[in-house]
Amino acid sequence: MKTTGLTKHIPGTGDFIFIDQNKCNRCGQCILVCVANLWRKIDNVISISEDYKEKCLECAACYQVCEADAIKFHYPSGGTGVIYEKG
Repeated sequence: MKTTGLTKHIPGTGDFIFIDQNKCNRCGQCILVCVANLWRKIDNVISISEDYKEKCLECAACYQVCEADAIKFHYPSGGTGVIYEKG
């Protein structure tokens, strides 16, 4: 379990964010909206950090702003993922 003070993460989430590169239009809205700074654009390819499962706040903002419908998001299974302790 990883604790940051405001949240803690329970391991075992599995992948819960996916990006379809064939649908992605490289607009970068996911990069702008992610408060955890997990999205990157390198060589005109958008990707999410490999360690997103430990850092993601599970707000689904990236999914919400993706007009190309390239990002698929589902909340992690119950008992895993982020737990907000303060805020």
